[in-house]
Amino acid sequence: MKVLFAGSPKSSAIILNCLFEEQFNVVGVISQPDKRSKRGGVAEPSPVSAEALKHGIETFKPVVLDESFKKEIKSLDFDFLIVSAYGKILPNWMLGIPTIAPINIHFSLLPKYRGASPIQTAILNNDKKTGISIMRMTGKMDEGPVYCFHEHDILSSDNKNDLEEKLTSLCIKNLTKDLENIYNNKLVPIEQKESGSSYCPKIDKLSGRVELNKENAATIFQKYKAFFGWPGLYFEKNNIAIKIHGLEEYRENIDGQMDKRFKFVSSGLAVKTIDSTIVITYLQFPGKRIIASADAANSYAEFFEE
Repeated sequence: MKVLFAGSPKSSAIILNCLFEEQFNVVGVISQPDKRSKRGGVAEPSPVSAEALKHGIETFKPVVLDESFKKEIKSLDFDFLIVSAYGKILPNWMLGIPTIAPINIHFSLLPKYRGASPIQTAILNNDKKTGISIMRMTGKMDEGPVYCFHEHDILSSDNKNDLEEKLTSLCIKNLTKDLENIYNNKLVPIEQKESGSSYCPKIDKLSGRVELNKENAATIFQKYKAFFGWPGLYFEKNNIAIKIHGLEEYRENIDGQMDKRFKFVSSGLAVKTIDSTIVITYLQFPGKRIIASADAANSYAEFFEE
């Protein structure tokens, strides 16, 4: 089976590597343009581009999907277009090229959580179950008919990175068989029902902002897990954005009653929320290194005085 693959992040690179290991004929790879790193300003390829380079596969990194790009793609011969978190909406002309089907690997149980952030949204909503959908792509975002689902439980301890790794493993466990079944007409895509459909937004840096005195503790914990890694969680005090790198519940039996908004305790910086108290165990001021909150007591005691 001949495949044209489109994707960008680490999870997509793992899926691409699976296709190589399973002896699929990958005729080309499409990924986001190289981005300049924060260190040294050197342009770095996406994880998918780097994986394609290891295997010597022709890689396309278009800034725009213009006529020049169209000409190159139309010159290729492939059975499947497989898309996994590419980062751009593909034009209709491209969906009509594969001889079998344009396939999207989506990390939710469609029609729930169409859009850009299904993993984060599932965690934010404290869902107990998620999964992956193998979908035939159409011109509408994540609205195409679905070939099959693979379900997965969400643990209370799962953060975004944990859950993404688990769903990626679930994908590579089943992808070869799924594609073979589609190729041999053993799987027929079923139209999604609009009842129960929902869309999730694109995540940006502001998504990680929390207002400690206006949100409850459960919401803050879910945000911490959902935005783990990027964009991370932060709060503002004295017009300074302070990143949160660790959270735990407040232990009143050890540290006593909370009598003010901020209080340094044995395990870190205790903070009152709208309904209870949480403890920030690691924090980071702008331009500074991450420190244990308990170690910040001497340097920042006055800063956190109310």
